[in-house]
Amino acid sequence: MGKGPGLYSDIGKRARDLLNKDYNSDQKFTLTTYSPTGVTLTSSGTKKGELFLADVNTQFKNKNVTTDIKVDTSSNLFTTITVDELTPGLKTILSFKAPDQRSGKLELQYLHDYAGLSSSIGLTANPVVNFAGVLGNNKLALGSDVSFDTKEGAFLKYNFGASFTNADLIAAVTLNNKFDSVSASYYHTVSPLTNTAVGGEFTHSFSSSENTITVGTQHSLDPLTNVKARVNNAGKVSALIQHEWRPKSLITVSTEVDAKAFDKSAKFGLALALKP
Repeated sequence: MGKGPGLYSDIGKRARDLLNKDYNSDQKFTLTTYSPTGVTLTSSGTKKGELFLADVNTQFKNKNVTTDIKVDTSSNLFTTITVDELTPGLKTILSFKAPDQRSGKLELQYLHDYAGLSSSIGLTANPVVNFAGVLGNNKLALGSDVSFDTKEGAFLKYNFGASFTNADLIAAVTLNNKFDSVSASYYHTVSPLTNTAVGGEFTHSFSSSENTITVGTQHSLDPLTNVKARVNNAGKVSALIQHEWRPKSLITVSTEVDAKAFDKSAKFGLALALKP
């Protein structure tokens, strides 16, 4: 556990990861290789029904500067340059996509024992400006996330969040979609030795009066094998098993069924990540 409150995106993250991370209904393959000069090459492919998507990412590191260059099957070129610790706690991120000339963005992140700040601005004549800030410590954090379109002169979003953390419980509440919805989540560590945890999230939309409830759990069968399961109030039941069959190489098998419509086919996903 770090000393500071982290960034705004960290509010409720443990619960979101428990309920969403690694669940997959597609077939995905990832291969990562390393060169003696420190270059990391990652190739990935994903099959979504009849559609196949692929990309190749090359990462270079030189002292505190990391450069990522990714090319996908749509001939898009993504470039991200990250500079760590120009001053203690500060990270600078420059990103852009070719051929989209309006995609350039500059982001600054600053982490302190009692604050976490993130600000970004689009590199255009009339940019979108985003600011997110959190105040507190590693136990209690309060923050907001605001995005403003200078061309339209209007707010694209303004969110508010709060989280509480103790030794084995993390609880969070956020107001999202311009305060049109509220979400409350929790993450409870049952047994650190077996990585056993339970969590849940409740979301209410004020405009539609719709409620969404999702609960889930995770457990390590052994040091190399993890299982997860989740269910929501719509009757969707999902489960996965993930095995580290060699160091840093993972195979994940997941499935989802609709408990309210067993006549529908179950969804299956397979993800294979290989690292030497």
